[in-house]
Amino acid sequence: MIKFAIVGCGRIAKKHAEAIKNAQDAELFALCDTDDERLSTMASENNVKHTYNNLSEMVTNSEIDVINICTPNAIHAENAIEAIEAGKHVMVEKPIATSVEDAEKIIDAAKRNGVKATAVHQNRFNEAIQKTRRAYEEGKFGEMSHGVASIRWNRNMGYYNQDSWRGTVDHQDGVLMNQCIHNIDLLIWMMGPVKSVTGKTVTRFRDIDMEDVGSAILEFENGSIGVIEGAGTIYPTNLEETLNLFGRNATVCIGGIAVNKIETWRFSSDFQEDEQKVLEQQQDNPPTVYGFGHQLIVQDMVDSIKNDREPYITLEDGRNAVEVVLAIYKSSQLGQPVEISKKVKVNN
Repeated sequence: MIKFAIVGCGRIAKKHAEAIKNAQDAELFALCDTDDERLSTMASENNVKHTYNNLSEMVTNSEIDVINICTPNAIHAENAIEAIEAGKHVMVEKPIATSVEDAEKIIDAAKRNGVKATAVHQNRFNEAIQKTRRAYEEGKFGEMSHGVASIRWNRNMGYYNQDSWRGTVDHQDGVLMNQCIHNIDLLIWMMGPVKSVTGKTVTRFRDIDMEDVGSAILEFENGSIGVIEGAGTIYPTNLEETLNLFGRNATVCIGGIAVNKIETWRFSSDFQEDEQKVLEQQQDNPPTVYGFGHQLIVQDMVDSIKNDREPYITLEDGRNAVEVVLAIYKSSQLGQPVEISKKVKVNN
């Protein structure tokens, strides 16, 4: 049995707890939070007996195998590195850090300590995404023309007022970094390394320091183009998260509330399946925008530990998504394109 602990008992921690309890050979063993009431409530709801007010104490418990980092954005790196240096495997919520430098520090720590570490980009496990990825890996798309990633959700002031850190510059908590980063990860994964970014961000409706709407054009190293749209201003509720991919020999459009449903599936005659049959096999929308992937990413961590293999989603993947978002912010500030480093490549 792989024993998991969660640090940070806020909004996303509930999804982690549910996923751990539903995964095979996994146990939710401990919780940590500085807020006693929040900690006590979550422990009671999940029948967890081991609770802590500080991570430094929790990491000394030798029974804990994995620590899930669910704290506010700006302390993800600090918490992840502390857990890793104590020899714990880690699952780091997105964004894995708020700077590329901090993301690289987590990567270095994980390599030095020989632990398993994953970035929580759970939508990669969606059935629609997995089917599309298989088609991509089998060469069915041919050369890529362009891709479009959109998140059109509602994040009103009730959402931002839940915690003092939400929407702040210190935590880089805009709609691109907090919500759209999932779709940005998928776009990079499917299209390849990014060469340059041209972006624009604005704060239209929410009383926050960061953006509630952002867009960008990405130039990929293979010559293809990516378009990003992220909005937390959609009235009155969450609308959709979509990923549209266009190749020389294929068009695939994935929609639903959390990129969970193939809506167009068209390939050249050599590869074409019955499109209507593919569409009929798609899942209904999940109950929330978090999608269906958390249990699968927890299961992947369990399996990676047991089989001594790398997790399906790497920290480098998390780093790449952070770098693109930060480049969009920089481009918007400068009013010009921003080049992306070639230090880390995409595993595609």
